[in-house]
Amino acid sequence: MAASEFSRLIAAAADTIAAHADELTALDQAIGDGDHGLNMKRGFEAVRAESDGIAAKPLPDALKAVGTKLVMTVGGASGPLFGTLFMALGKELPGTPDRATLTAALSKAIEAVGARGKSQPGQKTMLDVLQPVYEALAQGKTATEIADAADHAADATVPMKALRGRASFLGERSIGHMDAGARSTALLVRAVAEAIEGS
Repeated sequence: MAASEFSRLIAAAADTIAAHADELTALDQAIGDGDHGLNMKRGFEAVRAESDGIAAKPLPDALKAVGTKLVMTVGGASGPLFGTLFMALGKELPGTPDRATLTAALSKAIEAVGARGKSQPGQKTMLDVLQPVYEALAQGKTATEIADAADHAADATVPMKALRGRASFLGERSIGHMDAGARSTALLVRAVAEAIEGS
């Protein structure tokens, strides 16, 4: 991937998070700390600020750099989780990935996020979006179809009872609210998908 392309992906992700920061904050206020939108915006703006240097690296190293920056700047529980996602992708992906290697890398990254958060799909977390995205990728779906799957998966967290994260302390009261981490994951998937489709 050319540096200009990776820079465009970073910009798309940062723009999307910034545009939806208030929405993410509102979702998190309902069942979490209320800082998810602000934290994610801060993290992706920090990545954007260093995008030229990050994008100049080979793809695996660029992804690791994104993950490291997110861990350092997002804060809360989300920083380590989103950071782990990108760092694990960087660790697993070859310099020039294809769908097969991307699918395999995403599977490993999902395992890494699950291990870091001591969670699994079905517990009202970002994994409830990542797993359907992996399945859509493995099934050969288009970028737009993968983004649609991510959106549907985030919507599907609304009726779930949270079993991990701060929302789990609310028990039954967590039902009826979308998980903020699932929503931000879906937003990032769509941002990347649309940037790729447009290239």
